[in-house]
Amino acid sequence: MKYRFGHPFFTDALVTDIPLAAGAPKYFSVSEREGNTVLSCPLDPSAVVYGLGEQMRGINKRGWLYESWNTDDPIHHEGRTALYGAHNFFVVDGKERFGVFLDCAGRVSYDVGYTDPAVLEITARDFDLCVFEGESVLEIIKKFRTSIGKSYIPPKWAFGFAQSRWGYKSEEDIREVYENYRSRGLPLDMIFLDIDYMERFKDFTVDRSRFPDLKGLAAEMKEKGVRLIPIIDAAVKAEEGYPVYEEGIEKGYFCKDAEGKPFVVGVWPGNSVLPDVLSPDARKWFGGQYRVLLDQGVEGFWNDMNEPVLFYSERGLSRALGIASETKEIGCLADYERVSGAFATLQNNEEDYRSFYHETEYGRVRHDEVHNLYGYYMTRAAAEYFQTYAPGKRYLLFSRSSCVGMHRYGGVWTGDNSSWWSHLLLNLQQLPGLNMCGFLYAGADVGGFGGNVTEELLLRWIALGVFVPLMRNHSTLCSRRQECYRFGDTQVFRDLLGVRYALLPYLYSEFVRCALNGEMLFRAIAMDFPGDERARSVEDQLFVGDSLMIAPVYTQNAKGRYVYLPERMKLIRMRAGDRYTEEILEKGDHYISVPVEEIVFFLREGKALPLAAPAENVASLDEERLSWIKFLNAPAEVRLCRDDGVTLPTEENFVTIRLEP
Repeated sequence: MKYRFGHPFFTDALVTDIPLAAGAPKYFSVSEREGNTVLSCPLDPSAVVYGLGEQMRGINKRGWLYESWNTDDPIHHEGRTALYGAHNFFVVDGKERFGVFLDCAGRVSYDVGYTDPAVLEITARDFDLCVFEGESVLEIIKKFRTSIGKSYIPPKWAFGFAQSRWGYKSEEDIREVYENYRSRGLPLDMIFLDIDYMERFKDFTVDRSRFPDLKGLAAEMKEKGVRLIPIIDAAVKAEEGYPVYEEGIEKGYFCKDAEGKPFVVGVWPGNSVLPDVLSPDARKWFGGQYRVLLDQGVEGFWNDMNEPVLFYSERGLSRALGIASETKEIGCLADYERVSGAFATLQNNEEDYRSFYHETEYGRVRHDEVHNLYGYYMTRAAAEYFQTYAPGKRYLLFSRSSCVGMHRYGGVWTGDNSSWWSHLLLNLQQLPGLNMCGFLYAGADVGGFGGNVTEELLLRWIALGVFVPLMRNHSTLCSRRQECYRFGDTQVFRDLLGVRYALLPYLYSEFVRCALNGEMLFRAIAMDFPGDERARSVEDQLFVGDSLMIAPVYTQNAKGRYVYLPERMKLIRMRAGDRYTEEILEKGDHYISVPVEEIVFFLREGKALPLAAPAENVASLDEERLSWIKFLNAPAEVRLCRDDGVTLPTEENFVTIRLEP
């Protein structure tokens, strides 16, 4: 069922046509508040609310306030109401069970039982409300996923381990990272390049003093089994003589102010302009700029700063400087607050977002009305060009900012997290919500981006990361170095990373299956056991694919943890992919010891898990000779994806293997 409120912008999130329904929307009452539409529905005491993608707090979103307003703010504490993504889908699982998608390009606010514990309230303007019904939570999610199209599938090598850091400033730095990983037997498939590879932070340029032969370096690394993955930021430096800027100005491809002049903002390069990626012509042009790096052998990118981030606008900075110059001296608190406030409100200023426009195929639109689409359309620009550049080939592409619809073009990482134990748990809890919205290729920065990681935290984070499709160790310029060879016992890191590669035949096959069939790779355990009241309260365990359950440790100095098993399972303790023990546990609560040297997970009854031999990268995996961990009482069949890892897989790429108990 679909209901329309106001005049929504066509976001292209839905790929199926859902006819408009007449009358008031089912489950909701409708009112108006300050020019916005307010939708309210009752929440019974037992109801769980799943979804909203990348957000703070737990898997059950009940009891807090949330916003869809893509925002760059690196301090992800519990008080935050908005992060980098706008993922407007959720499921209410109570006495009544239904899913809701707000197809809205602008701001959406959710009060999920915060003001009144018995009421869920949504506030937005100009949107389509889509309501989905089904017999189970998973059936509702699959109906929604079918309506928004199939999820992006990256190349197979993108499931390997990645090392990144803001601060790799030269070819020598890249080679040093590679040599340290390889010489210690640590597997590696990708090294990421942050903004330091660019010439003065200008998109689609290379600093030749630091990277004199990027094409040669990319070829050298690829020959050794490692891909280079550069960053692309949203803003383009406003500089005469810079071809990207000059061509975009000539063709009118940048966002403009109300007077039709390019809207100038400040980001890393200084004064910059924003490509108008909501314009079909500008989007096609911007996507074509990636060719500069594709021609140098690059096969993947990460799009950043595309909420879009505004450190300042030229107008806002001029206004702040004016206030400062008018204040001859700080004679009182009011003077100080006036001057400091003028500068403190420069970044991501709401007035700035209302001050520039997009030329879309549906006419001119003010940015704040379509704010949440910007990162989506930037990533779409790249993905559409890749298919022109090399038809049928899969490229790695993921973005910080996103909304529903972008899942068809790329994945996401969850932005500037911190080296906090709470963010390790947050990483786990965000995965089901992201999967619900179609984002299967997703992950958080392993070890945390900001702050200083400890060896224990990094090992525990790796123990979660081995199950997550995007597994990247990434950190900021001013943090402690956190490459896996920077700590005491490299053997432990080698063993744990080895588990990732041992599990890849299973993880990759399940990822592809879920992408092709609109299913979830990561699920709250209550989704599979809807009648189990104990399972509904479990917020720190997930099913991974059809056969596994994980329950990582996420507290400092813990020697183990309690785990709830909703059915009889086989406990697997793994040290490297070829060393493990097995133990059958009955349904119920169990305390499990979990040394930092082990990865512990659970195999469901009636299932079998393939294991590959240790490998230094994905390309060297031997998937023809697999060993198996079985929990079978009768013969069973397992389906594995055996594609080329480059072209898009189909159901025909799956082979069926029959196993005996």
